[in-house]
Amino acid sequence: MAVFDKVKCIGTAGEKPVLEGFDDAFSRYNKEEYVLFPGFCDVHVHFREPGFSYKETILTGAQAAAASGYTAVCTMPNLNPVPDSLAHLQPQLDLIREAPVSVLPYGSITVGEKGANLSDLEGLAPYVVGFSDDGVGVADEGLMREAMQRCKALGKLIAGHCEDMRYEDPREREWREIERNIRLADETGCAFHVCHISTAESVSIIREAKRSGVDVTCETAPHYLLLNQRLVQDHGRFKMNPPIHTVEDQAALLEALTDGTVDMIATDHAPHSAEEKSRGFEKSLNGIVGLETAFPTLYSALVGDGILGLEELIALMSAKPRSRFELPAGGDFTIWDLEAEDSIDPARFRSKGRSTPFEGWPVLGRCLLTVHNGKAIYDSEEN
Repeated sequence: MAVFDKVKCIGTAGEKPVLEGFDDAFSRYNKEEYVLFPGFCDVHVHFREPGFSYKETILTGAQAAAASGYTAVCTMPNLNPVPDSLAHLQPQLDLIREAPVSVLPYGSITVGEKGANLSDLEGLAPYVVGFSDDGVGVADEGLMREAMQRCKALGKLIAGHCEDMRYEDPREREWREIERNIRLADETGCAFHVCHISTAESVSIIREAKRSGVDVTCETAPHYLLLNQRLVQDHGRFKMNPPIHTVEDQAALLEALTDGTVDMIATDHAPHSAEEKSRGFEKSLNGIVGLETAFPTLYSALVGDGILGLEELIALMSAKPRSRFELPAGGDFTIWDLEAEDSIDPARFRSKGRSTPFEGWPVLGRCLLTVHNGKAIYDSEEN
């Protein structure tokens, strides 16, 4: 049997012609069946460079992405310098030229992400995928309204980290600012994307806004879908913002995946040093890595338990984020062995970050090959 006859394509129109030139790789894998997916797309990652390269670099983050089937990622702007002008974005633009995957930066909404003055939105717009002050919410309603008006005129999306610090409860901090920002998006007509939703209230607000015709989408992350408070341990690898909530919140997010309220899955890949994540739950910094655990954990838990179909999962990780953020897939693809048994082992990560709540989880699925722009950027037999 020709090796290409062993390939089953899921979620992509790219059939056998896209595989030409990779027959040597397939012969090394020697499997009876392979599964081909379009290249995954993560619209929410932190690659920490410039400014915090001891945590991650654009290169190490991109290598982790490639090894996990991702060919496009969108990098958040909480960096040093914050990309609030073209001059401050330029160091990142210079670095991403050498990345094996497409790295698409966000510009910040406000100068220095300090919430006082708007960034040079017009100057940044041609070079960024959208605007976000990820890590903090924009507290000033008038400033956010103006940002949305200007982004509407520029044809750029705002991705909102929704956290109103006037409220003590993390749940209320999230849904209150989602509620306000959706109202502003409705007023201005700006395309609005809600980052990392984690509560049942957020789901309800976004569901109703979509029914009302507001141009809003949202993402959630694997840890909110697969974990709840009962599973949280006193360790830094369970510390992230927003935090993991209740079984009921987890159930609401899973339901939102199936009814279309949640549009996509993003990892919020946020590496820190080992020391920064070894201070116990309360004192560790917020953030976990996610690229190298995303597909195996989601496939094993959601598809394996019949919560989602495989094609639905792939759409949430590829077609839907690419459509919302206008990122073409081209001929990008990734090949997986879905029968491979494994466990999550941070020691094997390409990322500099090692902190994951999924450490030790048994999973199915191994990435064999990732191809971007016609070039193999990851080959499991060579890495």
